[in-house]
Amino acid sequence: MLMLQPDTLSEALSRVALGLARLKGINETAALSADGYDLQFDEWDWEVGVGIYGLIRHAEAVRDQSLIEAIARWYDWQIGRGLPPRQVNSSSPMLPLSILIDHVDRPDWEALVKDWAEWLMKDLARTEDDGFQHVVKERMNDGELWDDTLFMTCLFLARAGQRFGRQDWIEEAFYQFMVHERYLADPITGLWYHGWTFNGRHNFAKAFWARGNSWITVAIPELFGLVDKVPDHLKRHLTFILRAQLKTLAAHQRANGMFNTLVCDPTSPEETSATAAIAYGILRGIDLGLVDPTYRAVAEKALDAVMARIDETGIVLEVSDGTPMGHTLEFYRQIPNVPAPYGQALVMLLLVRAMADGQIPTA
Repeated sequence: MLMLQPDTLSEALSRVALGLARLKGINETAALSADGYDLQFDEWDWEVGVGIYGLIRHAEAVRDQSLIEAIARWYDWQIGRGLPPRQVNSSSPMLPLSILIDHVDRPDWEALVKDWAEWLMKDLARTEDDGFQHVVKERMNDGELWDDTLFMTCLFLARAGQRFGRQDWIEEAFYQFMVHERYLADPITGLWYHGWTFNGRHNFAKAFWARGNSWITVAIPELFGLVDKVPDHLKRHLTFILRAQLKTLAAHQRANGMFNTLVCDPTSPEETSATAAIAYGILRGIDLGLVDPTYRAVAEKALDAVMARIDETGIVLEVSDGTPMGHTLEFYRQIPNVPAPYGQALVMLLLVRAMADGQIPTA
């Protein structure tokens, strides 16, 4: 067994954080600011929302006030110039903002968090069974549920409800987990399909997309971490949902620790963001007593694989581009790799969690 020492993890984490700061757009990097650490990503959408969530969790873990201030500067810049139309993916940056307001005195940002949560409750389009329709900037996706939605909107809604004492927001987040599970979780494998449409009532390509599954592997433990009290019946239900998913994920992990873009298809490309997120979700699940500690071996192998895919400049390699709904499995196999903030963030979450162990063995 090889041992990753805390300083090795810390150095990798610093590189990945700097890599995130270099990203100006998807597949677009720029020189670092000469004035210190500043985020340069130029769009308010899901990619950077996930990125800043990883960054703020890192800042909290190491008590880095300068990093908190850098995050606040990015929000000041983006909010000051005007936010884009509200939809599922543009809700993603609200999750880290709902945490940032614990660290900065900005009543205007608190008001924005409350207003956005109310918009999700009252104005986001709904499908049958009152599911959050996966509306994005490009299209309405009429009647569609996607597994991404739980991470992009429902974790924020739960956190905002916890922060402001709004049990109705928390209950809505709980409900969305249930309705998405009904239509997206496969009872045979425990894996989640990328999407469901009520227009034709099918799961599109029936793709067990790895990053889509990893959103669930992360979202279930994060929900329990963001809300003080999850009802016992819901906790039991989601715990068994997570365990069923992990059983199949573990069976399809590659010998090198990676997961394929299509979980059950070893001919599809290996994908680093999903591998990191699955490992992080496993470790958080173990922390919370949701996951059997024997799954740590899966996370250990994944961590080793992820560490090997961080380049010298801190960019995480083999991260697939943003992935719309595919109607064929071949569509997922053809998604190109790009430098992306969500890849940086999901790796950061894993490294922060690994550092909490002091040192973690890897195969």
